[in-house]
Amino acid sequence: MKVEDQIVFTAHHGSWKVADRLIDMEDEKVAHFLASISNTVNAKIPEYLTEVMNVAGIMSLAEEIGKKDLSDAIVALKSPGTARKLGALVFEEDKKLRKHLVDVAKAILVREVLSKKVPVEYPEEPLREVRIVFPYNEDHVNFTAFHLSAEHGKWRAVRRLIIDDKTPMADVARLLASINESITLKLPVYAGIDLKGIDAWFGEFKKVKKAEIPAVVEKYKHFPAENYAPGPFQEHAKVYALRKALEKIGLSLDVPAKSLEKYLEKK
Repeated sequence: MKVEDQIVFTAHHGSWKVADRLIDMEDEKVAHFLASISNTVNAKIPEYLTEVMNVAGIMSLAEEIGKKDLSDAIVALKSPGTARKLGALVFEEDKKLRKHLVDVAKAILVREVLSKKVPVEYPEEPLREVRIVFPYNEDHVNFTAFHLSAEHGKWRAVRRLIIDDKTPMADVARLLASINESITLKLPVYAGIDLKGIDAWFGEFKKVKKAEIPAVVEKYKHFPAENYAPGPFQEHAKVYALRKALEKIGLSLDVPAKSLEKYLEKK
């Protein structure tokens, strides 16, 4: 039986009910749909982490750091003092496990602080409606992508979690983070974003020290998106440039699914 080329995202848990599918696999439409899903899952991740960290406290810290200008805010995000504050906001005594949660908390903090200053989301609206029949009766989150493309090769991805009373809410956050990571890798393929070019734009920076952070920020501010993506995806390219700039500094714009996976494995 031939599987139809499509991308599906469904979520059914409590009051969160969204379901949509894309079957017109034209590159531009795929990229826009993936961006909508990414915005959807990133907005929900903090809600599923309240059992393992003080999310309200992280948001309060974000308000404090967000009063600084962009360079100073990023310096603050990178500082050991901020890491210590985050350590006090995660609910874990074991040092190794706490480190995994601090990595997650820091990514949430980075995204929240920078969202007040620069675009951290793609310009598409997140998914909010139920447009297709849910594939499962149980509470769940489901992302399925299948596309055999002459130009882009084969893409098969399944990220799925059936949620019951025994499911740790952090496991839902882990799945959402994993979905975002899959999309982060694939969106440029369909949007025509030149990732190698973006990498080269920041190529002068290697191991960035505190004193060099303002220079990285200035380089990001002058990023010529029109040279690295077609018109409909220049704003997306700017998000990738931000991601790369933060990577050079040693910060992450995205919650690391691996950190949550390691925490849940040992917990």
